[in-house]
Amino acid sequence: MNKTAYRYIGKAIPRKDARDIVTGNVRFVDDIKFAGLLHGKVLRSPHPHANIKKIDKRRALELKGVKAILTWKDIPDWKGGTPAIFRVLDKKVRYVGDAVALVAATTENIAREALELIDVEYEVLPAVYDAEEALQPDAPQLYDELPGNVVTPGAFILGPKALTDVVMGDVQEGFAEADIITEGTCSYENMPNPIPAETPGVVALWENPNKVTLWPISQHPSNSKLFFPATDEQLDIRVHGNPCGGGFGSRGRGWDTEAHAVLLSRAAGQPVKIILTREEHLATFGVRISSRIKAKVGMKKDGTVTAVSGKWFVNTGYHSSHTQFMIGVGCGEVQIAIRCPNWDLKPVIVCTNRIPTGPARGFGGQELKSAFLPLLSLAMAKADIDPLSFFKKNFIKPGDGYFWRDGRWYNYRGPDFMAAMEKGAAQFGWHEKWKGWLKPTSVSSAKRRGIGVGIHGNADIGEDSSEVYVQLHPFGTAVINSNIVEIGNGQRSNYIKMVAEVLQLPYEKVSMSDSDTMFNPYEFGPAGSRGTYAIGSAMIAAAEDARKKIIELSMPALNAELDELDTVDGFIFKKNDPDSRVPWIQVMDFDRVCTGLGRFEPDFTLSNCMICFVEVEVDTETGKVTLAKVVNATDVGQIIDPLGIQGQLNGCLGTAGIDSALFEETILDPKIGRVMNANMIDYKWRTFAELPKIDNVILETPFPSHRFKAVGVGEIATSPGPAAVLMAVSNALGFWMHDYPLTPDKILKALSQTADKGRA
Repeated sequence: MNKTAYRYIGKAIPRKDARDIVTGNVRFVDDIKFAGLLHGKVLRSPHPHANIKKIDKRRALELKGVKAILTWKDIPDWKGGTPAIFRVLDKKVRYVGDAVALVAATTENIAREALELIDVEYEVLPAVYDAEEALQPDAPQLYDELPGNVVTPGAFILGPKALTDVVMGDVQEGFAEADIITEGTCSYENMPNPIPAETPGVVALWENPNKVTLWPISQHPSNSKLFFPATDEQLDIRVHGNPCGGGFGSRGRGWDTEAHAVLLSRAAGQPVKIILTREEHLATFGVRISSRIKAKVGMKKDGTVTAVSGKWFVNTGYHSSHTQFMIGVGCGEVQIAIRCPNWDLKPVIVCTNRIPTGPARGFGGQELKSAFLPLLSLAMAKADIDPLSFFKKNFIKPGDGYFWRDGRWYNYRGPDFMAAMEKGAAQFGWHEKWKGWLKPTSVSSAKRRGIGVGIHGNADIGEDSSEVYVQLHPFGTAVINSNIVEIGNGQRSNYIKMVAEVLQLPYEKVSMSDSDTMFNPYEFGPAGSRGTYAIGSAMIAAAEDARKKIIELSMPALNAELDELDTVDGFIFKKNDPDSRVPWIQVMDFDRVCTGLGRFEPDFTLSNCMICFVEVEVDTETGKVTLAKVVNATDVGQIIDPLGIQGQLNGCLGTAGIDSALFEETILDPKIGRVMNANMIDYKWRTFAELPKIDNVILETPFPSHRFKAVGVGEIATSPGPAAVLMAVSNALGFWMHDYPLTPDKILKALSQTADKGRA
């Protein structure tokens, strides 16, 4: 295939911020210092469910250095979440770690000491942690607004027809057509926050009468205005975006911490910084939604899926901020992964006395498919169909359709991903290693090896709008005005590459403005792998618009028409006479800037794809599962940054990726409702010494996306791995495992039960 020769696209070029990062010159939120900056801390509930009968803050107020203490009685009735019913501070607490009171003081130590001096009297209430138990008639009720603990489906931002389930066709007819019918239950629960290196936080400044300025740790600074707690007050909110110490999707949540800082700033009359500790991060900030599926699958012997029905129980914890959005995306993504005409898959969103949930990499689809694909494997096994063959047959094909998160029907117009699947299989050695369902690839004493494969795709690569300005300045430089923040993957540098490519400017001559909602246009932010297609399209369009304007300015000077001219390195020239060129400054003078506008409107007719092959070794004496090999395969249309995409795909492990199938989990003691591993000693994660062999197969089949024919895949790199590991371990052991993570105790228990059945 002939490829376009690019100056920057597809080339490994040093990131713009590389030197500042390695020399420590990047300013993160915790580095921000103002005159009079106060430190905020949150007093948190020791009980999973209780009424606050009395709060006495007198002793704490007497402490020198304390500037403000707030309880639910001292603040307006601000509410956040979806729906917006969850109070910033309430007279009732609903999980261990729920906010009880807020303190602002001149130092962190004084703020911590003040927390110890606040006296609280609680009326302890019964608690519930399991989604199905919370649905029982006699279960403790968390909110008057949510009878039966069921959260209202749908979300206003997705529109009036927001996708809340997958219901189409006639499932009874589909099951009648099936040669094989299987059913079962699988759970993908207790998943942690992705744990970026930088803990959540914000700096807030309240200025009278109602002006608010925020410096949040967020990958969506524009949306801090959109998701700020509902209030009758007309707040004028300005948001400064800041570099994040990793995003992993979890930087989309933070409305409560931001509101805490704003309220303290208003009360104290000074700026306030709140930075969560690592313990708070792990125990209070927001974990993945807990997913449990009970489903029935109908299939023909050739692998055609005829019907799917079931319930998807979603435990959203004590409150819901993004769960409805995740449900909509997950329900769309399962249709991309599995072609089936008859569906009746209905989610139920349930509130419990667990940690709040929030967005994470794999947003909805990973939670759904990690639980659903293992149930689909039951039917594949009964039909004796190779799972690779099944995915090649059933993953979305050009012209196929699906309902997406807004409830509308879309037809896929991208390429077939079968070539990427086969290339990945060849790299992994799938055809040589596959022995059949529930059959190990090798057995050596107590060590048994097995292989598995998972798949994932997401049409949110074209989600939401983006708007960009590109300014061309007389001395041959360009400035991108965008509200994009750096979240660790080098996207800002990639956009500079795109703009430099369009304008044919030296890379060092293009820069990007700091994120600031006062001066930059609206930007949804990097999420859902949308950066390359959605944001990239806006960048390209703005650069092309600016390029057109400066060429139009030069037409009189060069006595030529628009299509006869081009620009390179800050000069305009005739295409048929490159020596006849003029510098930008000659046509712009010193008093002009050419500004191009680029905008992208949502487009859900394209999807990406990631297939993940894994090999595991299970020690039947210890129960330990070792991840031996991983091969990821995808097709991105055009690689923008070779090193960046390798980094994204190598991030398929933790946090909250493949390793959520092995050992990463949030452990909650149901007797007291407390997270028991909210620290970096008890919380288990992989070290560099334990990395498996990872190979990435990346095809470049041009996509009908934008000028560079590319789509993003960073967000979905983690998503197919958990189901692949569950399949591999089941094959190694010779029996099904349907509960994550596959820790040694679960493996040994399952082996013991299987042995007991054999003896019986």
